[in-house]
Formats: sequence, structure tokens, C-alpha cells
Amino acid sequence: MVMHKLTFVICIMLLAGCHSAGQNDSNKSNSENIATMKITSPAFNEGEMIPVMYTCQGKDINPPIQIADIPKETKSLALILEDPDAPMGTWVHWVMWNIPPTTSLIVENNVPAGAVQGKNSWGKNEYGGPCPPSGVHRYFIKVYALDTPLTLSPSSGKKDLEKAMQGHVITEGQLMGRAKK
Repeated sequence: MVMHKLTFVICIMLLAGCHSAGQNDSNKSNSENIATMKITSPAFNEGEMIPVMYTCQGKDINPPIQIADIPKETKSLALILEDPDAPMGTWVHWVMWNIPPTTSLIVENNVPAGAVQGKNSWGKNEYGGPCPPSGVHRYFIKVYALDTPLTLSPSSGKKDLEKAMQGHVITEGQLMGRAKK
């Protein structure tokens, strides 16, 4: 009889654990349930060196950026290119928003029609290529799918963009490249 009660208690505990695990799955945020976009470049692969022509030592032009798996409900895209390895803290190289959601390729040395470039860490509304003072730095190209276009002044920078995107990010994706002096 004791064995049956013990078995019964264990079964109840296991069932309760399964039930609460199911509840936790249904309470996950939408961002955990949606696949990320795929960000690539024909100029370099994830983790590889960014070709010199896209750095301050070369032509200082943006590399081509391919964006795949954009959710159909996307109303605009935003992009941040930054170097978290900069000696004085994260250095922002490029900020852009209101990129049309149909954009599957940001062409080399080009800004998509309708997109707005914000201020980078140099205080310029343009792409500023990787320019590490020493060593090898990582450069993250982050692209965000948003549920709305953004109303921001071109004098806005990364922090302004991040604040405006709060609550509007459907999904995101990133590509990391490296550069050295």
C-alpha cells in the first residue's frame, strides 16, 4: 500500500512538472518564438576579416549587405554598425533607419532610397568604415525588422534610434566581421 501511495505521489509530481513546463512555453515572449533574419555579405563571411576597401585604410565605403528572412509584417528596417572593442567604449560607424522592408540587398557604397542615416561617433551622417587604432577589432552589423517606420531627426544617433525602436522590434539579425590596422 505504501508503494502505491509513493508511486501515486511521484506521478502527480511529474504531471505537475509537465503542466508547469507547458505553461512556461506559452508565456515566452514573441521574440523568442520568431526566427532571426539572416545577415550576410558577399564581401566577407561571419567572423572573417573585412576587406580593406571597406575600411578607413581603403575606399571607406560600405560593403554590400544581404538581408534574408524578413518577416512579412515588417514596415521598416534599421541598421547599426558598431565596434565594441574601441578603447573609449563602443564606437558607432553607421546608423540608418526607415530602410524599406523590401530591401534584400544594401548595395556597396549606397544607401537604400528612403532610408535615413543618423549620426555616427564621428558626428557624421554617413558610413564610417572600420578604423581600429591597434589590434584586431570586431564589427557588428545589426539589422532590425520593425513594425513601423520611425520619426527621427537625421541629427539622431544610436541611442536615439534604440529608444525609438523599443517595443517595435519584430526580429533582428547580425553579421560580425573583423578588421585590423
